[in-house]
Amino acid sequence: MRRRFTGLIAASFTPMHEDGSLALEQTPSIIAHLITQGVSGVFVGGSTGEGPSLSVRERMDLAEAFIEAADGHLPVIIHVGHNSISEAAGLAAHAEQAGADAIAAAPPAYYPVPTVEVLSNCLATIAESAPTLPLYYYHIPRLTGVELDMVRLLELNRDRLPSFAGIKYSAASFDMLQRCVDDHGDRYNLLFGVDEMLLDGLVAGADGAVGSTFNFLAPLYTRVIESFQREDLAAARALQEQAAGIVEAILSYASHPALKATMRLVGVDCGPPRLPLEPLAASAVEALERDLRATGLFEWT
Repeated sequence: MRRRFTGLIAASFTPMHEDGSLALEQTPSIIAHLITQGVSGVFVGGSTGEGPSLSVRERMDLAEAFIEAADGHLPVIIHVGHNSISEAAGLAAHAEQAGADAIAAAPPAYYPVPTVEVLSNCLATIAESAPTLPLYYYHIPRLTGVELDMVRLLELNRDRLPSFAGIKYSAASFDMLQRCVDDHGDRYNLLFGVDEMLLDGLVAGADGAVGSTFNFLAPLYTRVIESFQREDLAAARALQEQAAGIVEAILSYASHPALKATMRLVGVDCGPPRLPLEPLAASAVEALERDLRATGLFEWT
């Protein structure tokens, strides 16, 4: 029976040196930190991991480093999406060979993906290159511009793609998420991907979640899940409100650079982001730290 991911899956940062080159020697310490955070898995090379800014060779090296560092202690999902479907297929084949537990693919985002049928064709090509790995569609229309019917995608792939496992659903369209769960939750693994709305995703029926702030705030989100599961919605709402306040404080700066700066503030240096993203100025990092102390973040890390 195929694994169904649950709990909190950290969307990992890609460690970099000051010159922008990969600092893969930091990967074991990142995995060790994630284990202490209590996450249930790691999602490598996605938006948080700056996957679109890495070369194919770098993405392969990154995948190998995380799989080796995790060493079976955490399941590893490798993002293989690419504007070139052939490159995505190659990344999928490499992930399978390297020992990944699953793969995920965002859609091509330069030329429009016009229909669910075309999207399914893209996913089928990727799946053929890694037939033993569960494949997740990475639905993040805010960044890709691809806003299609996810219920239809699940219907279409049900008989067509045996390895298709579900969706990383990074959108706030809860009506569609609810329909995905109601109509196809028996077969597919639905993972929610908007950290500051985790509780809403749980109410809609998501099995688990993938998020960037789980790298340093997983204990708080775990309490949200535990409160929800015991039907203490007042406690769950209060905890989610604190999490949302922390996310708001981070996003009031340049979002991804501020997330990487927060990792450094909690003691895990993943280096700067890569161009076209730029690191926060020292003064902004000082201001961010003051803001985060006011939110209570460091009480959870």
